[in-house]
Amino acid sequence: MEQVITQPSVRSQHLWWQNGVIYQIYPRSFQDSNGDGVGDLQGIISRLDYLQWLGVDCVWLSPIFSSPMADFGYDISDYQGIHPLFGTMEDFDELLGEVHNRGMKLLLDLVPNHTSDQHPWFLESRSSKDNPKRDWYIWHDGKADGGLPNNWLSVFGGHAWEWDEVTQQYYYHAFLKEQPDLNWRNPQVQEAMMNVMRFWLDKGIDGFRVDVMWHMIKDEQLRDNPPFPGSTFNPNDLIYDHYTPVYSTDQPEVHEIVRMMRAVTDEYDDRVLIGEIYLPIHKLVTYYGQDNNGAHLPFNFQLLTLPWDAPAIAMAIDEYEGALPAEGWPNWVLGNHDKPRISSRVGREQAKVAALLLLTLRGTPTIYYGDEIGMRDVAIPMNEIVDPQGLNMPDLNISRDPARTPMQWSGEINAGFSNHKPWLRLPFNSGRVNVEKQKGDMYSKLHFYRKLISLRKEHAALNVGSYRPVYADQQLISYLRESGNERFLIILNLSHRPAYFKPRQESYSGTVILGTEIERIGMQVEDIITLGGDEGLLIRLS
Repeated sequence: MEQVITQPSVRSQHLWWQNGVIYQIYPRSFQDSNGDGVGDLQGIISRLDYLQWLGVDCVWLSPIFSSPMADFGYDISDYQGIHPLFGTMEDFDELLGEVHNRGMKLLLDLVPNHTSDQHPWFLESRSSKDNPKRDWYIWHDGKADGGLPNNWLSVFGGHAWEWDEVTQQYYYHAFLKEQPDLNWRNPQVQEAMMNVMRFWLDKGIDGFRVDVMWHMIKDEQLRDNPPFPGSTFNPNDLIYDHYTPVYSTDQPEVHEIVRMMRAVTDEYDDRVLIGEIYLPIHKLVTYYGQDNNGAHLPFNFQLLTLPWDAPAIAMAIDEYEGALPAEGWPNWVLGNHDKPRISSRVGREQAKVAALLLLTLRGTPTIYYGDEIGMRDVAIPMNEIVDPQGLNMPDLNISRDPARTPMQWSGEINAGFSNHKPWLRLPFNSGRVNVEKQKGDMYSKLHFYRKLISLRKEHAALNVGSYRPVYADQQLISYLRESGNERFLIILNLSHRPAYFKPRQESYSGTVILGTEIERIGMQVEDIITLGGDEGLLIRLS
């Protein structure tokens, strides 16, 4: 029996974060306004007209808060301050006003799992064992023989426990040693972070993307994590992925914390709470919470983490749709600041197929800056790597720098990003691959994205309509989006070879309204539909 996901067809019944398109900006890399080679808030303000032209509804900023920048802003030393590198609080207020003036929304990155080791909370906690804030972080004596408390590892490589000479205890850090984890079992920590949320919501931001939401509570007994199934156990192997973090992440109590965050978000009208969660689908959907009182959108990273394989992706889409709670709203992500860019993962031509998938699936899509012009990972020489993950594990080639390079705006020096040497290098082809050049080319990837976003806004079926899988094989994925009398068939060839759409039970006919090959727009198709390699079609059915 075919699966049909039924949703109301009237867009006014949906909230902005359900029918909108989110655009992620990595502030260091979007636009430099003061000539220091690093992007900033005034730079973002100067590019808001572009985002409005593109058609995005919501801007999400990676962290802009005060920070020593050990992890480029994900080590926060003041949750209520702006790092001078990005500007001032007045610049932020101006940005928020300009975003809202254009009818768009603004989300901030909240990093509640850990702080900087320079945060006043940790400086107090570290000062003595009897300091009132000692229990704000996770401290432990270690084992009786003087060994580490357990075998937990840092995501960035090595042990996750750091010895503190002053107080003669270990503290836990899931990431860098400069990023000690907060103890979310402490009610005072909970209250302090809820007040951080209220500070920014009072300013008028439209919600948060919560960093590493599934990390926030740890096993109270601090039990050892088991080796990953099938791996050869080696106690000297300190690679995070070689162990299964069953005790250091995704603990049952985390859902109560998420519920608290949602309750604070709901104190304000029309706000959204998004959670960063790298978990299998059956665990991911639990973050919607009982009675949908958890995250509005637990980020769904299936398109980021799965191999680009038609059967696997078709199965994942259907599994996700089937696992969603009754009122849970889906979402999809193709790229972000932690993973290789889509054009590097699947190739330039196939990336257009991926865009068609992202923007026609049911649910809220998130676009990573630069993907709309086909930016690829940039080869960063080893002596220029600055990402701590890449520096700590240099032999694994897992630096995140290649996906964080400056936005390519024009053929000018430094691609129009800055009049100073950028903090990360640009690709050699930025004079050809940039916004200005693609704006003047109706066949460009940029215009493809803009047209796709426009069609999504124009048609309720593509925006909030129902989803029904039609047919998938080793090359193709196809599905229907429907609302009222509107019916659209999407066919995507995830391979580089020609393919044939020939469903067994039904016959379809209609008009191509958008394709990865622009020449196919307006063509009539029916019955067996032929697609070239790396081709996708959006068909309005008769």
